[in-house]
Parts: sequence; C-alpha cells; structure tokens
Amino acid sequence: MRKEVLINLQYVDVLNQWNPFQLENGDYDPEIADTIQAVHELDDPLKLAKRIQAIYEFSFEKIISIEECRRIAIDLLMIKANQSCSL
Repeated sequence: MRKEVLINLQYVDVLNQWNPFQLENGDYDPEIADTIQAVHELDDPLKLAKRIQAIYEFSFEKIISIEECRRIAIDLLMIKANQSCSL
C-alpha cells in the first residue's frame, strides 16, 4: 500500500476514535475527509483547530471547543510530521 494511503488511514483512525459528538456508529466520513484535506493544507495547530471546528460545526450545528479541536489538530500534525521525517 502506498505510504500516503497509510498516513491517511492513520488520520482516519485518530478522527474515528475522537468521536466528538459520541455518535454510536461514528458516521463522520464527510467531516473526516474534509479534516484530512485541511491537515494536508495547514501546518499551524491553531489554524487547523479552527478549520476542524468549522467543519464539524457546519455539519452538526454544534460547536466543539477550540481547546478540544486544538488537541486533535496537534495529534494529526504529529502524524504528519512523523511522516515527513521518515521520507
């Protein structure tokens, strides 16, 4: 499997485990896709956190705290950084 695909699957795992609204079946596929795109575009944790917050707010009409979004943004950016270091 290509390295990019494996990295994206790591992002998916982290985001599925996060489950910010405690949905029984997860069901965050569109939000996860948008968030992964944002991870590829952004390197700043706060900017990524704000984008994640906006993505989930748009879909669910509920706001996730910026602190919680920042924690997940940092986790995702750590995966991205580790991937970059191993190239």
